[in-house]
Amino acid sequence: MLKQIHSECCEVSAPAKLNLFLEVVARRPDGYHELETLMVAINLFDTLRFTLANNGEIALRNQWGSVAARQSGQGLLPAGPDNLVLKAVALLQRATGTTRGVHIELLKRIPLAAGLAGGSSDAAATLLGLNSLWQLGLPGADLSRLGAELGSDVPFFLAAAGAAVCRGRGEIIEPCALGSRLHFVIVKPMAGLSTAQVFQNCQPSQSPKSPRQLVQSLQEGNLARAGRRLMNRLGEPAEHLCDQVSQLRSQFDRLPVCGHVMSGSGTSYFGLCRNQNQAMQLEGRLRARSAQMGQVFAVHSCL
Repeated sequence: MLKQIHSECCEVSAPAKLNLFLEVVARRPDGYHELETLMVAINLFDTLRFTLANNGEIALRNQWGSVAARQSGQGLLPAGPDNLVLKAVALLQRATGTTRGVHIELLKRIPLAAGLAGGSSDAAATLLGLNSLWQLGLPGADLSRLGAELGSDVPFFLAAAGAAVCRGRGEIIEPCALGSRLHFVIVKPMAGLSTAQVFQNCQPSQSPKSPRQLVQSLQEGNLARAGRRLMNRLGEPAEHLCDQVSQLRSQFDRLPVCGHVMSGSGTSYFGLCRNQNQAMQLEGRLRARSAQMGQVFAVHSCL
């Protein structure tokens, strides 16, 4: 969501996402993997504020949105050239030839190394914010093409779809309406995982599954059936690499959720809840149990 404060400043909310379904179809010649995934944006947001810098300076200031977020992120937010926000700035400058500058303030609430795509969402927000602030006038297709250069999840956020089936590396977006709002409870343990390492330990399926039946169940409002069809091919390798993921799976087995699965390449784990009340009740229960494990969120899908 882009909010123009005045002609020299704008603010963008960058949502996290959950993968309700993730199949690894094949290894690609370019080193990436062919995927089919159902992604849903959720109401856990980073906030980025962009202020025009007439001297051409590029500056980024990071801060955590809460003490819990800072502790779970080990206190440090990367602000060097590997930061996806700064990569997005540099890519947009190269693509358009602009020499305009910007000061960026990033308020970080989405955990790092969590499978929630916070970095990718921040990169998408940067492309959207600067396209507006710098008055570049790039159409959505051009922004999506640039976003795909930054990361496989970036085009999803640029599509502004509450939910979508994404294919290829993730850059082929098929928005889908899921009907009513979905509610989830998420646990992000203290440990994180490298996306590259998880994929390296994953073998593509010999008989790939499709998210079609899951999408249909959600559209029909049949949460019990949808819960049984949640799936993540990266879950098994992630459990081998991180005991906390397998511990969360066992813990969610004992909760009255409709279904549960890891998001993305982990380590966040979530349950699909019947309604908002159940999500909030389980959030309280998990916080009481897992004070040593990390962060707990009750969230809903963004329609």
